[in-house]
Order: sequence, then C-alpha cells, then structure tokens
Amino acid sequence: MSVLRTKIESWIPEGVAAVAGLLVLLLLLALMVTTFVVSNEPKAFAVQAARRGDQAVVGSATVDTAITLGETLLDKTGGYISNDVLPPFVFLDDMPNWEFGALVALRDVSAVMRNHYARSQSQSVEDEDLARAEPQFNFQNDSWILPATESEYRDGLAYLHNFRRRLLDDNDADAQFFARADNLAAWLQVVEKRLGSLSQRLSASVGQVRSNTNLANDPAAQQSTPTPSVVYESTPWLEVDDVFYEARGHVWALLHLFRAVEIDFRNSLERKNAVASLHQIIRELEEAQRPVSSPLVLNGNGFGWVANYSLTMANYISRANAAVIDLRALLERG
Repeated sequence: MSVLRTKIESWIPEGVAAVAGLLVLLLLLALMVTTFVVSNEPKAFAVQAARRGDQAVVGSATVDTAITLGETLLDKTGGYISNDVLPPFVFLDDMPNWEFGALVALRDVSAVMRNHYARSQSQSVEDEDLARAEPQFNFQNDSWILPATESEYRDGLAYLHNFRRRLLDDNDADAQFFARADNLAAWLQVVEKRLGSLSQRLSASVGQVRSNTNLANDPAAQQSTPTPSVVYESTPWLEVDDVFYEARGHVWALLHLFRAVEIDFRNSLERKNAVASLHQIIRELEEAQRPVSSPLVLNGNGFGWVANYSLTMANYISRANAAVIDLRALLERG
C-alpha cells in the first residue's frame, strides 16, 4: 500500500504539469482563433434611401450610411478594439488601424453634414443634432475608460438617429439636406486631401525621393521653416501594414459614402454630366477592396520578385483621387 501511495504521489506533479500544459495550448489556440475572427474586415452593406411614400427622401442615403458606418465600427465581430487593453486585442494593430481609417471618413462626412449639407447658405443656422454629433466622433479613438470611446461614439450616433427621424418627418421643416453641387464639392475637396495623403504614405513603403513642391505654382508663397528642395520619404518597416490597413478602412467607408452620393445627388450629377466620373471613382474604390490573399502585407521593392501590396493600393487610391479631382471640377463649372 505504501508503495502504491508513493507512486501515486509521484504521478501527481506530472499529471498537474500535463493538465497545465494542455490548458496553455487550449488558451493559445483560443487566442489564435479569436485573433483570426476579429481581424476579418467587415463586408460591404447595401446603401439605399429611405422613402416617404413613393418618393425617396433627399439626403437619407448619406445619413443612413453615416449611421451604419458608425454602428459597424462599434458592433462588428469583436466590437471596437482600438481601445482594448487586454490580450489578444492589445497585441493587434491591423484592425485598430482599419478602424481609424474608417473613423476618419465618418468624421469628415459628419463635419460636411453639419457645415454644408444641412445648411442653405453661410448665414444659416446649423442643425442642432448635427452640431452635437460631430464633436462626439472627434473624441479620441483609444480611450478605454472615463469615458470609453464607444460611449462617446454611441452618443454621436444617437444624435444622427434623431436627425434622421426629423429628416423623414413631413412636419419638421427645420431638418434639411441640401443636395447641391457646391455642397458635394466641399466634401470632395476633403476627400482629395485624404486620398492624396494615403497615396503618398503607401508609396513611401519602398522609400521615395521626390521634389519639394510645397510652394509650387505660387511665386509669392512662403512657409514658416525652410525645407530641402529634394526630400526622401520612407515608411518604417514595422508601420507598413499599419498604413495599408488604415487605407483599407478609409476606402471601405468612402466606397459606401460615394454610393450614397450617387443616390442623394443624382439630379446635380446628371445636370453636370458627372455620373460617369462618379462611377469611375466607385470602380477604383471597389478594386482597392479586393480580398487580401496573403496573411502578411507583402512589401517587395517595386519591380522586385515579391509583390508590394502598398504600391498596389496606392495605385488604386491615386486613380480614385484623380477621378475625384475631375468630378469636383465638373461640379464647380457653371
């Protein structure tokens, strides 16, 4: 009996170690599965206008799209993770950068709704709900407590929902959406700069020597600090995937917003003969959203043996940006 007891006692530590090892393996497997699921980019959603009887409500497609963008950020698989401080989310960077790219697009459209779409002229009073919504989306994107980012963004969505309710109300003439060419051009001007910046940052994945054009086209222009005539830009190797996924998130959001523009601004686009230009933008953004087949963001050197995903993305974004510039030019012509 004593011999048996001795053997059992000798087995217990080995059994505990085996169970502990098995638990660790299961935990690692669970973390890997969670990481894979959470890192999946949200799929596209349908963009359509709300209807009042047989007639579409002007502006409802853009407002609904902005709301859905915000709700997708917060309620997608895994929720909003940019402010998570626990593993495995704290170790992820692709999805937080994707979220930030989409968030910037939401901030831009909320600003243009407040300052342009809902105002008839410069001297008009801004809409109360939109004036309250915009600051909420500009709250810092990684606050996890007191207050949490999610609670601030949900407050912003609540104001957008209230504006939407008033917009659909026949008896509320204060809630308006003015689908004019000049209002759309104001948003496109912001989009140009966003896409131009992303294109430059993506192209810098392999290092880029470029001429300094900061003061080009204006002989009287000045700048606060002198800079070299030739500059070298290079994205650090560890940040290449960050820029890539930020661009993916921003393009995903813009694609839906441009589909909403096609609905809400249809009359202005047709009158300016600009529908084809809008379709070109949408096509380029759709191409930039094609699935990524590699688990890593490949970063080959231009014409080297390995593909460079950042340069491919930069190409689509540059082409979309060129089409945006053309569209804005059409809208601004008399």
